[in-house]
Amino acid sequence: MAKEERERRPRRQLIVRLIIALVVVAGVALAGVRIGAEFAKEPDPVITAELIGQQLTSAQELVSVDYRYTNMGKYENRLDFYGWPVPFTSKSFIVSYDGIIKAGVDLSQVRVNVNETVKAVTVTLPESKIVSHEIPEDTIEVFDENDNLFNHITIDDYTGFAHDQKAAVEQKAIDNGLLTAASEQAREAVETLLRLLPGMDKYTLTVN
Repeated sequence: MAKEERERRPRRQLIVRLIIALVVVAGVALAGVRIGAEFAKEPDPVITAELIGQQLTSAQELVSVDYRYTNMGKYENRLDFYGWPVPFTSKSFIVSYDGIIKAGVDLSQVRVNVNETVKAVTVTLPESKIVSHEIPEDTIEVFDENDNLFNHITIDDYTGFAHDQKAAVEQKAIDNGLLTAASEQAREAVETLLRLLPGMDKYTLTVN
C-alpha cells in the first residue's frame, strides 16, 4: 500500500499543478476580456474646433510644394551725369545659379467650424504663400565679369542683383501656378490628417 501511495502522489501533484495552471490561464483570459470590454465602452473623443485647431497648430507650417529651378541673369550698370550716361564707366557680369522656392500655408491661421446638429466639420485654410527661397552658394557661378576703373563691381551690386532676381523668379513661379498647387496639396494633407482623428468618421469633413 505504501508503494502504491508513493506512485500515486506524483500523479496527484501533477493533476493539482495542471488545475492551478488552468485556473491562472482562465483568470488572465477573463481579465483580458474585461479590459477589452472597458476599452470598447469608451466613447470616441468629442470633435471640437479647439481639438482640430490644436492638431493643426501642432503641425505648424505645412510646406506642400517645392519649386526647383536653374536661372541665369545679366547685371549691367554705368555712371550717369544728370541723366546722361558717362562713357567708359560700364560694368557688368552674368550669374548662373540654382534655387529652391517653398510654398505652403500657415496652419496657425486655420478657421474651424463644427456643427454638431448635422455632424459637419468645415476647415478653412488661409491662402498659400511663399515661405522660403534659397539659392545655395555652391551653385552660383559668375561669368563674363567686366569691372571698371571708375565704377567698380561691389558686394552691393551682387546683393541687389540677387534680390531682384529672386523677386522675378518668384513672380514667374506664381504665374505658373505654384500657389494654386500649394493650396491644393495643403487641402489634401489636412484632410488626410484630420480623418485619422478618432470619431471623425461620424462627421462630414470639408476642407476649403
